Amino acid sequence: MLNKSCNFVQNKLNLVKIGDIELPDFPLLLAPMEDVSDPPFRALCKEQGADVVYTEFISSEGLIRDAAKSVMKLDIYEKERPVGIQIFGANMESMLQTIDIVEKSNPDIIDINFGCPVKKVVSKGAGAGILKDVCLMESLTAEMVKRTNLPVTVKTRLGWDHDSIKIVEVAERLQDVGCKAISIHGRTRAQMYKGEADWKPIAAVKNNPRMHIPVFGNGDVDSPEKAALMRDSYGLDGCMIGRATIGNPWFFKQVKHFFETGEHLDAISMAERVDAARRHLQMAIDWKGEKLGVFETRRHYTNYFKGIPDFKEYRMKMVTSDDSKDVFVAFDEVLDKFANHQFI
Repeated sequence: MLNKSCNFVQNKLNLVKIGDIELPDFPLLLAPMEDVSDPPFRALCKEQGADVVYTEFISSEGLIRDAAKSVMKLDIYEKERPVGIQIFGANMESMLQTIDIVEKSNPDIIDINFGCPVKKVVSKGAGAGILKDVCLMESLTAEMVKRTNLPVTVKTRLGWDHDSIKIVEVAERLQDVGCKAISIHGRTRAQMYKGEADWKPIAAVKNNPRMHIPVFGNGDVDSPEKAALMRDSYGLDGCMIGRATIGNPWFFKQVKHFFETGEHLDAISMAERVDAARRHLQMAIDWKGEKLGVFETRRHYTNYFKGIPDFKEYRMKMVTSDDSKDVFVAFDEVLDKFANHQFI
């Protein structure tokens, strides 16, 4: 295990920058998550302390074919900045055309997904599939860096499987062709999301004396203590957080409060949860329209209202109603009936 006090001092002395974008000490980044990291959710996370937010990953092939779902994911808003648009693909020409399209949305960062383990992505050689061909990974990054003046960053995994972990070499090669930051998930593609994330190889990347770009850790940061461990014991430059934020955009605030005080933030009240759910739904409707807004916000409600006894009746109203008016009424009922519920 790395020396705790030395790493803490190191983090304090080194400014974290992605290109020319200056970030606070040990920034907290919202991970790109399919069907989760859309503008309404990103806005809520930003309000609660996320230092950088990323879009859902966007298919390069979908963009160059002007597929409606892919194009819609390019929507970003001023209040989100700094914001990164994440793209994936394995075809050089498609990825370069995608850069030109993405630039028109004026993001602060372009991020390349070299880490998605899902079969439909990997089978096309994209996402974590490219971990089988590090030379292609390097050349894609190099050409994309040349194509844009925006900082290009990468999100990836430790390797394809346990026997092919070369993340120290991979990170160095990506840095050498112009990558401005790297986020590393502490699992291989073979692991998918099983087992525990291993942060030791990520620390090895950070401790490589040739590395000078920010190295962000990702995977299993589901408590303020885990974030502190990643900072103090593993010496990383920041933390990219994904699943822990679903239905809990306050996670960023909870981590920062813990960093500042060493204590946990008071539990989020019912009123705060209802307000967030209400605003989330309204922003989704404003962005996607009534039908899609109502449908695609449903996945968040279970987590917003987790652990409340005798809640099934109200949850069913939220996730089965097609009319937003009914969902808003359900929110009012929840606030009235469970106002005094104490979350742990």
